Amino acid sequence: MRRLGLVGLFLAGLMLAIASFKGLAANGTYESIVLDFREDIPAVQIQQQLDAIAQQYQVKPRLNSEFSEGDHLYIVEGNSRLLQALQKSKLAKSTEAIEPNYIYRAFFTPDDPEYSKQWNLRSINAEAAWDETKGSGVTVAVIDTGVSRVPDLKDTQFVEGYDFVSDRSDASDDNGHGTHVAGTIAQSTNNGYGVAGVAYEANLMPLKVLSAAGGGTVADIAEAIKFAADHDADVINMSLGGGGESEVMQEAIAYAHDKGVVIIAAAGNANQNSASYPARYPHVIGVSALGPTGEKAIYSNYGAGVDIAAPGGQTQGEDSTGGILQNTIDAETGAPIFAAFQGTSMAAPHVAGVAALIKASGVQEPDAIRNVLLESARAVTDDGLNYYGAGHLDAANAVKLAMRGQITFRDFFRWLRDNGYLNPRFWIDGGAVAILPKVAMVLGSYLLAWFLRNYLPFWSWPLTSGLVAGSAGLFVFRGFYIMDLPQWPFRVMGSSIPELGTALQGTNALNPIFASVLIPFLLLALFLGHAEWKWFAVGTTLGVASCLAISAFMSPHLLWLGTGAIAQAYLAVNALLCFGLAYLVTRGEGEAA
Repeated sequence: MRRLGLVGLFLAGLMLAIASFKGLAANGTYESIVLDFREDIPAVQIQQQLDAIAQQYQVKPRLNSEFSEGDHLYIVEGNSRLLQALQKSKLAKSTEAIEPNYIYRAFFTPDDPEYSKQWNLRSINAEAAWDETKGSGVTVAVIDTGVSRVPDLKDTQFVEGYDFVSDRSDASDDNGHGTHVAGTIAQSTNNGYGVAGVAYEANLMPLKVLSAAGGGTVADIAEAIKFAADHDADVINMSLGGGGESEVMQEAIAYAHDKGVVIIAAAGNANQNSASYPARYPHVIGVSALGPTGEKAIYSNYGAGVDIAAPGGQTQGEDSTGGILQNTIDAETGAPIFAAFQGTSMAAPHVAGVAALIKASGVQEPDAIRNVLLESARAVTDDGLNYYGAGHLDAANAVKLAMRGQITFRDFFRWLRDNGYLNPRFWIDGGAVAILPKVAMVLGSYLLAWFLRNYLPFWSWPLTSGLVAGSAGLFVFRGFYIMDLPQWPFRVMGSSIPELGTALQGTNALNPIFASVLIPFLLLALFLGHAEWKWFAVGTTLGVASCLAISAFMSPHLLWLGTGAIAQAYLAVNALLCFGLAYLVTRGEGEAA
């Protein structure tokens, strides 16, 4: 029973993996086929073959462009059926390639005309993050000089805020700093105007605590933090700070954190070896600033209290191209302007925006969001003074890490599209009788592809071979009986590694030496430095772990230890050790793959 369960599980997974997990190289969409004829084929012969194709398949082959005649490169409209037919025809002998004319598309880029000047958003890989989420449903509180609804915040959603300086509900900006910060977080994007924001579908909560001159009190800031927490803010951004520790402020931060709010603050602009308050408080993510080259901005604080680094800009003289460009107001006239600012004040809202993307991706707890931000950052190895904390902010890595292990409709729909399952003909062929089997096949294939992509992105044939050796062996040989030939070679080939210790004896009992973590440990130690054999060792370790786990719960039977609780515990412990070894060896491989 144990063997049948193991074999069935392994074979089902293997067949589905082969059938559906084709990888990026074969996962494209196309509407036409490329015919690349060999250079030594005369033009007359090529034309004859093209005429034959046109007559047989009712299509019209054509040169790809005016430059294609010399390369003998032709295009023919068609689908996978025509592709397979052509690849199997006599035409294949005359061509260098008959392949899909895959369609490549530009990754999403906003149509905001000034987006090309926002080097900062490209440096945090915002575009790849937007393929998954734009921050919808998340509220970011901007505790600053207020926020004015400039033209490029027209489509951005606002929720109730407050002016703690003047004690009124209207939290408009009279400085420009807060509006600029809010723009980095959620500037209206893809609206054909101005610039873009990091989490442009998020809601903004304007909380004014700084006056027109840019100063504000700890009491106002602490009250604003509690206001944000009590009014369902998910993220707080504080692009402000200074010296002096405050129990009132610390209590407010702890209060907001306990209510599930992620709190982000600028490290400060004094180029000193410690972050300012409130960035240095517990539960606050302190952000240092990067210039356009990815180096620490000359003004940015560093050292204690810095958790992560993000683009803050660095301008030189009249050249503002190195700054962070957003729509804000002129402090003197109140008129809307596009201005490039620099400072850790500009760096912090990048992190706040990415925190909103992470929250929108399904990660809820503030400590979990903090961990995603830090673990997904691009680490800087030579950072003895802690300029960068965990590293450079990376929105794409953060969203990918946040969504790891989640099944979403967006991902499922994209998988259906990329694999051709949105084609009505797929569902029509075979009639109503075939619908349920097709639904089961599609769902099963997606679940397996999702599992492999999330947990075994390094899947390969060495890994598969190791899984076979460790879990089941070439089990079909175990029952071979050929007249006058010894049976033991077939029994050995048909045994998994845990079964090898007793294969010659023909018993179902496992040898404790072979049915342990010992052989996987030796294989990993031997092949750890080899690019391909390493994965054979990993696969073997996982296979042995699976075999021992199933044996422990279905039929524990060990030489010298019997079939009772001791044997079961021995097998279970060694299975866990094998899984642990495989995890330690492969940790980080998913992100690198």
